Amino acid sequence: MLYNVVMSVKEVGEQYKCNICGNEVTVTRAGGGKLVCCGQPMEKISG
Repeated sequence: MLYNVVMSVKEVGEQYKCNICGNEVTVTRAGGGKLVCCGQPMEKISG
């Protein structure tokens, strides 16, 4: 089984990617929320 772990945004500079449309986001202000795109949690790719 494959499980997605939804992580909270914790630090400035973290980068996330949407596995559906390819959008990428770099955190400029950390607020502790979760990033969602295309109805799915975004994957943390660095930071």
